[in-house]
Amino acid sequence: MATSAHVSKVRSLYKRILVLHRFLPIDLKALGDQYVKDEFRRHKNAASEEVKSFMKEWEGYRDTLQTQVLDAAQKRGGSVQFGASLTEEKLRHFQDEQVGQLYELMLEANRPNTQFHIQD
Repeated sequence: MATSAHVSKVRSLYKRILVLHRFLPIDLKALGDQYVKDEFRRHKNAASEEVKSFMKEWEGYRDTLQTQVLDAAQKRGGSVQFGASLTEEKLRHFQDEQVGQLYELMLEANRPNTQFHIQD
């Protein structure tokens, strides 16, 4: 069973990521929000070792995104690229299910923006 401190840490990370997503282009925000919600829900009852890895990766994502959001704010209107390259080394450690999810995410990210039907 998770301690209240752990639950608080997970909830804080989850909320921070969603706040950072507000600074993404609208199509990336919609895709990212849904992916984060699905992943955190999927790992709600994960084993202790899996939770450690899960938290480490999402904390790294938060840190990377926060840096990119701050860089984008400084450029104001300049071209900004969000995301990071995935190394072969990291990819080799993925489970088959994770590779499948990554592939689905890539397909979703490369669809036309009209898929979300979002109005500003």
